[in-house]
Amino acid sequence: MNFTAIAAIYKFEMARTFRTIMQSVISPVISTSLYFVVFGAAIGSRIEEVDGVSYGAFIVPGLIMLSLLQQSLTNAAFGIYFPKFVGTVYEILSAPISAFEIVIGYVGAAATKSIALGLIILATAALFVDLRIEHPLWMIFFLVLTAVTFAMFGFIIGIWADGFEKLQLVPLLIVTPLAFLGGSFYSINMLPEFWQDVSLINPVVYLISGFRWAFYGASDVSIAVSLGMTLVFLAATLGAIAWIFKTGWRLKS
Repeated sequence: MNFTAIAAIYKFEMARTFRTIMQSVISPVISTSLYFVVFGAAIGSRIEEVDGVSYGAFIVPGLIMLSLLQQSLTNAAFGIYFPKFVGTVYEILSAPISAFEIVIGYVGAAATKSIALGLIILATAALFVDLRIEHPLWMIFFLVLTAVTFAMFGFIIGIWADGFEKLQLVPLLIVTPLAFLGGSFYSINMLPEFWQDVSLINPVVYLISGFRWAFYGASDVSIAVSLGMTLVFLAATLGAIAWIFKTGWRLKS
């Protein structure tokens, strides 16, 4: 294992966060605070509790997961796309470092940044609502697992994209709508039965449900199903990345 190479990629990607701290940290925190103000005032006054939890506290896991998905994906996508754009990816590919170590460097940095942001948002949320975390270890586990999974998904998007527009295509048109429709701000049990069944097609439902269970012990779907679906998505992204490096798709052409 070439730890020196992994550390070099990791440190470079982490340093980019501090150069763009307004975009990477401050902007998401302000956006989340606005969600609390708007949804807490406009909807929270009309919905007292959901599954025995105050509405303001109920949306906290969804807001954290919404930011986590977006930031993990975006950071990893841009991290690998920029070397492709400037041509330095060929230096990385020709260096004495394996594909596995390259992925660890880029995905590890993207996941670290999104996890840190998720914890900052959690601390920010505590200023607005009374929080409780019934299963803190599970909360951390889901936080890390989701961050790593979507960072790898973002890594795939960064390799697939051949322009800056495509980097925003999947986060804006696919991931964000799925997150909003995945129970970030409501329980799918509040929907008519037909739409509950439709919602179960959305993979983000399982991520948010499992994460919310770690907070309040209540979820829309079984915790075992949530964990299983997340691990399936993780395995799919791992398989896709392995195929990309084996074939050189979008990397060597």
